[in-house]
Amino acid sequence: MGELDHVKELIKWGTDYMLKTFNASAPSIDLVWGQVGTGGIPGDTTPNDHYCWERPEDMDYERAAYSCGACSDLAAEMAAALAAASIVFKDNRAYSLKLVDGATVLFAFARDRRGRYVKAIPDAETYYNSTGYWDEFIWGAAWMYFATGNSTYLKLATTEGIAKHAGASGGWKFYGVFDWDNKLTGAQVVLTRFFKMMSPGFPYENVLNQYKNETELIMCSYLPQYKVFNQTAGGMMEFNYGAPQPLQYVAANAFLAALYADYLSATSAPVWPCGPNFLPKKVLRDFARSQINYILGDNPAKMSYVVGYRKRYPIRVHHRGASIPRGRTSRGCTTGYKYRDTKSPNPNLLVGAMVAGPDNRDRFADIRYNYNFTEPTIAGNACLVAALVALSGGDDKGVDPNTIFSAVPAFFPNSPPPPAPWRP
Repeated sequence: MGELDHVKELIKWGTDYMLKTFNASAPSIDLVWGQVGTGGIPGDTTPNDHYCWERPEDMDYERAAYSCGACSDLAAEMAAALAAASIVFKDNRAYSLKLVDGATVLFAFARDRRGRYVKAIPDAETYYNSTGYWDEFIWGAAWMYFATGNSTYLKLATTEGIAKHAGASGGWKFYGVFDWDNKLTGAQVVLTRFFKMMSPGFPYENVLNQYKNETELIMCSYLPQYKVFNQTAGGMMEFNYGAPQPLQYVAANAFLAALYADYLSATSAPVWPCGPNFLPKKVLRDFARSQINYILGDNPAKMSYVVGYRKRYPIRVHHRGASIPRGRTSRGCTTGYKYRDTKSPNPNLLVGAMVAGPDNRDRFADIRYNYNFTEPTIAGNACLVAALVALSGGDDKGVDPNTIFSAVPAFFPNSPPPPAPWRP
């Protein structure tokens, strides 16, 4: 595709930002900066990021920065991101090591100072609530292990008590749904990859085998024939149980389904078990493709929910910068309301943005102020891009089985040296 350098540049923009949110050069830290700006509560008329409608470059009200001294979920998630990125940048040794060092400090902070970030930053609870941090412990430990090869992290990721606290045995409402609050499913999937491709033995195999078994069940649960999740008449799976803004969940779990199909290909496994049946891996890719095609326009509304893709897509996206004409000032908290509330199309095309999506009856309202339909999010777009990449390149391409584990030591004895050349 020729986009690798561009993608790495985008990743580095994010990791550079993260490295500025804590003292990345210190051996230990006691706080992380977790939020800039205030969302406020519904009905609040104090100038804040929701009440005001201004372009980012025109914001003229005070925007506080919030730190947290006990935020295991946030810090472990950041550690996972930096650790994963260090693998991407392994050809830039200095920067890769800088990311690993930062991730190490963050993960130690997450483990030492237990707490949910919304307790320290209550404003975040309304918008991105965190229900726990045990899933981030497994997620963060997995990526720390892949980045460093330090078995301490693998031991933590496979500790039975931590797996139990994270809910790894299932039985709760959002079990199996990968999203910004639940990293457990992603952790189980990526650790199943490790289990299948690296075959570690004692003492890791019992919990890793549990993760593999649960991952297989989760993949089965995604399929409409098992009716674990509802499916709209138009074909969209309701991974958020009919709540608004469904597409970020659709994209995230379509991505995992396609990714797991790649794992099966890479390990030469043509099928996986669903109860008494064995289903071909193609079923997973077909499912993932059906969900992404729904997002791209194969739906009752015949609407692409990605701005700029196909002929019909949302034109009144809930986005301040896109809604205010170029060259027009938006200074003043409420000055931009006339642009927010107009029925005119956005003057600036937010190409590639995936909006929140339709309701559970496949209906979509292209109304700018109704964020439940028209708001794009970074979380949603990240999952969409991941799913599109996972579905590209053919159904049997598999994945590179080696690069992600390049720092991981082998789990079998080294081969003995060759014998000395024979001489008469």
